[in-house]
Amino acid sequence: MTAAIQLATLLELERHPVAITFLDSPPDDLKRTEHVAAAGCGYWKNAADGDAFYTEATDHYGCPIGAHTHGVELPSEQGAELEGVIGTMVELEYLETYEVAGIPRRDEPFGVVRYTPLAEAIGNPDVVLVRGTARQMMLLAEAAHAAGAACETSMVGRPTCAAIPEVMASGLSATNLGCIGNRVYTELADDELYFVFAGQQLEKIVDRLGAIVNANNQLEQYHRQKLA
Repeated sequence: MTAAIQLATLLELERHPVAITFLDSPPDDLKRTEHVAAAGCGYWKNAADGDAFYTEATDHYGCPIGAHTHGVELPSEQGAELEGVIGTMVELEYLETYEVAGIPRRDEPFGVVRYTPLAEAIGNPDVVLVRGTARQMMLLAEAAHAAGAACETSMVGRPTCAAIPEVMASGLSATNLGCIGNRVYTELADDELYFVFAGQQLEKIVDRLGAIVNANNQLEQYHRQKLA
């Protein structure tokens, strides 16, 4: 059983974990997305639902914030929109001005992005993105901690797409509650959140996940008996 299948099986995930990989040029084995999403995180949902494809820079212009975090160079129109959206967020006291400069962003030139269900990934992806319930993400976060891949960052992580460059830079993991834009574009349920980790950590995390799931099942019985 591959690590991808083990991950989905142990956590009883309803959607595929998503493999995200940044490439210099389009892959030969995938088609370009046929539907340009309103925001880059919309592609997460498509891959989580089983689709496999790649995107180019122009496919990310719909969300200037997401394009910025991914390292896409924006034309003047989208650049102005980015400034406007950030200005609105500051005006609404959603963000403080000083926070803007700290939003994670890829530094490398943007080529294309490969999105697939994790089980269809070729080699280790740059990032593995998992969505699920708080209980499922608790188990995954505990496994990452046991594997030495935990990262002590805020779970807020606005915008959610910034978790991708954050994890790529750290080589570790991040728990993210999802921002309101992401929840709209991905239809993330009120009781769902994300766990994101570097692809290089996949085997280590899955290796610890079985023991973590078993331990939680045993401890749950203990606590329920004690409660009774």
